[in-house]
Amino acid sequence: MADELFDIYDEQLRPLGTATRAETHARGYWHRTFHCWLTRREGDRRFVRFQLRQDSKDTNPGCYDITAAGHLAAGETIREAMRELEEELGVKASFEQLIPLGQIREDASGEVNGMPFIDREVSDVFGLVCEVPLLELKLQPEEVAGVYEADLDALIALFQGSLSEVSASGVELREPDAPLKAVQRSVQASQFVPRDFAYYVNVLQALHGCT
Repeated sequence: MADELFDIYDEQLRPLGTATRAETHARGYWHRTFHCWLTRREGDRRFVRFQLRQDSKDTNPGCYDITAAGHLAAGETIREAMRELEEELGVKASFEQLIPLGQIREDASGEVNGMPFIDREVSDVFGLVCEVPLLELKLQPEEVAGVYEADLDALIALFQGSLSEVSASGVELREPDAPLKAVQRSVQASQFVPRDFAYYVNVLQALHGCT
């Protein structure tokens, strides 16, 4: 399979052309991504969902992460990038249903399986109210190992440091064609993709306004 092509940018987000995914992460080119957090309300409580990245991912394998996210392919728009929702989770929605939560820049580096990476992303962040039951999600085996749901305020407290762990209900994909398995997990902030915790707190607080 051919490596994905991304539009790449310099520090001032001036276009530089295109590069493969591997080149982009090896050389630290700036590129664009799509973030979408799924949320729902039940009575007086608000819940948020997050995914577990597959161990085979080339960045941050086996970490909890945004409900659905992905890189924009070369020539792709943010509107087109919302394909990630259906590809990763089987969730269908229109772009007009997404609630814009802002744009962020992230500059991270690390090593996976002995290979260093530099991940410089400009991300458009959205929320989506989603009532699809967890067991009815269709997880993409190459990308997503599980999806979980936790109380929104509890998760905010986790990233603010006032809770050490949060209980989450979830579903996991044990085999590519097997039914999803319902699970309970205790989740810690350190198990999420390493970011400034302010990102998580600000986005989660903004989800309170999603209706």
